Amino acid sequence: MSLLSIERLECRHGLLQAVRGVSFAVARGETVALVGANGAGKTTLLRAIAGAHPPSGGRVLLDGRDITTVPAHKRVGLGVALVPEGRRLFAHLTVEENLLLARAAGRPGRWTVDAVMEAFPNLVKRRHHKAGLLSGGEQQATAIGRALMTNPDVLLLDEVSLGLSPLVVDRVYEQLQGLIATGTTIVLVEQDLNRAMRVADRVLCMLEGAVVLEGAARDLTRDAITEAYFGLGRARHAETAP
Repeated sequence: MSLLSIERLECRHGLLQAVRGVSFAVARGETVALVGANGAGKTTLLRAIAGAHPPSGGRVLLDGRDITTVPAHKRVGLGVALVPEGRRLFAHLTVEENLLLARAAGRPGRWTVDAVMEAFPNLVKRRHHKAGLLSGGEQQATAIGRALMTNPDVLLLDEVSLGLSPLVVDRVYEQLQGLIATGTTIVLVEQDLNRAMRVADRVLCMLEGAVVLEGAARDLTRDAITEAYFGLGRARHAETAP
């Protein structure tokens, strides 16, 4: 049985249908990357899995349990944690205080403040610094660590490289590789195709709210993903149709 299953999920923003009949499953310990251009529906899909955006149709199942109508704060207790786009830390609290707040909302497990410091060594010297004074990379590490403090079964990461310099992104992804090596189950939204393909077991490409390409990262070429990313295959099909 898959750890996470998405079945024919539909999401709307008013009259706009942002997610269109999306279905996929994630095995325990797997890393799945969602790629696609801005507006493809990736963030809305991730928020729907986390319970932050109510779907208009379909189901979300966690370890076989239907959690479609479970509120976001209760999904945290069930094992779903979201690192949102923009990080959204409590800027006036220290790194450690941000982490401890998350622990109070989560479940018992291996992730403690010390375990996060070990996974993200760049935070060790910043442990007692206010989050609002951290660099972008340090804030991203804190945001991921905060999610891990809930001891999730599924970690949802939305645009971890957004707004960061290439050097800082390299460091964040080095730390992310360490998480993957521990068997953490991850669903990752990422616009950088190269990074997504390097860390993911499987890649799903979204276009206009639908999944238009899915496959093992090792079996997909960058050209195939780029074509799906921009809808080029669809355009060529339309041109050759009678």
